[in-house]
Amino acid sequence: MKSVLKFLPAATLAVGLAFSVVPAAAQQAAPKAGAAPAQPKATPAAVAAAKEILQIKNATAMYQGAVPGLVEKTKIALIQQNLNYQKDLNEVAGVVAQQLNGRQNEIGDGMAQIYASEFTEQELKDLVAFYKSPLGKKLIDAEPRAIGLSMAFMNSWAQNFSETVMGAFRAEMRKRGKEI
Repeated sequence: MKSVLKFLPAATLAVGLAFSVVPAAAQQAAPKAGAAPAQPKATPAAVAAAKEILQIKNATAMYQGAVPGLVEKTKIALIQQNLNYQKDLNEVAGVVAQQLNGRQNEIGDGMAQIYASEFTEQELKDLVAFYKSPLGKKLIDAEPRAIGLSMAFMNSWAQNFSETVMGAFRAEMRKRGKEI
């Protein structure tokens, strides 16, 4: 399993991290190794509202390729370790992908359970109303672009600032009579 995890795309890991909020009570309980933390049981209405939020936000786009992606990554890892089985592994990948097709829906169900355990039923209903409002729709449309532009700005700033930091190091080292 660990060898497969190193091949997960960064976006898949980001999704997992972004939605793996654990309530304080669940954090205190020590889960079994490899087991997902237990979430408090949410009401069916809260789960339904959480699913509606995820649908409105098009969350399925984040994980719709999870099964074929993980099958492909696993196949590649296995081929690297077993070059003489490449033909068989390519064929088996199709069979495995077909067998496991649809399992990505477990991600959505799990995300809905997490949201429903983190927010009250009323809060979730309020969020649904917000996301259906003009401002909520604008947020859904504009936020990915704003996040992308923010990330680009942060990367540019970091690159420029690293030059400032390097200059400061050089200046301090010059004071000590050392050129770097």
